[in-house]
Amino acid sequence: MGLKPVVDFLKELSKNNNKEWFDEHRTAYQGHRVEFLGLVQVLIDGIAMFDPSLTGVDPKKCVFRINRDIRFSKDKTPYKTNFGALMGDQGKKSEGTGFYVHLAPGHNFVGGGMYKPLPDMLAKIRQEIDYNPKDLMAVIDTENFKSTFGKIQGEQLKTAPKGYPKDHPFIDLLRYKSFYVLKEFSDEEVAAQGFVEEALVVCQKAAKFNEFLRNAIN
Repeated sequence: MGLKPVVDFLKELSKNNNKEWFDEHRTAYQGHRVEFLGLVQVLIDGIAMFDPSLTGVDPKKCVFRINRDIRFSKDKTPYKTNFGALMGDQGKKSEGTGFYVHLAPGHNFVGGGMYKPLPDMLAKIRQEIDYNPKDLMAVIDTENFKSTFGKIQGEQLKTAPKGYPKDHPFIDLLRYKSFYVLKEFSDEEVAAQGFVEEALVVCQKAAKFNEFLRNAIN
């Protein structure tokens, strides 16, 4: 499954981010959205083989709207210039772990984890890191993980979270407010026929990271 037409459409949208242009090209957009939904369906089916929590998830419930919420933004361009989907047990409304695919010219990525977990979930994740750091290190301190994702990403506190000493041996991990991992893809890689297979490999590698987080919050 190559997605060059989708990438090309998003490039044009980024140059013509206005309602008039979008209305003229709405039929093309709807066709590309169907293509993206097809990609998400294939990913869900593949991920469900190693993460049964995604079994039967509707791809339409995973894909984000292309319209931007501009009510409180200085940037009044009406449309996002990407296609994005959060694949969790409740689609994009999932509060637990999930997998994410994001297509945008020059900024394509696939990954997993948790973005801004709820306060009680965040507290449980930090507690799990404190109690069982070896379990997390067994996932992230490997050549397989580092060569794919580099390191955990997400906003961090500037100091130690409440209840933890500043000299905690795993303070850098405890300071995270989000926990996710990403693998970047070039536009050419997204357009290539093997992209969906590569994306599934990335999701499978992220699954062990998700498993640690899921065990922590459950």
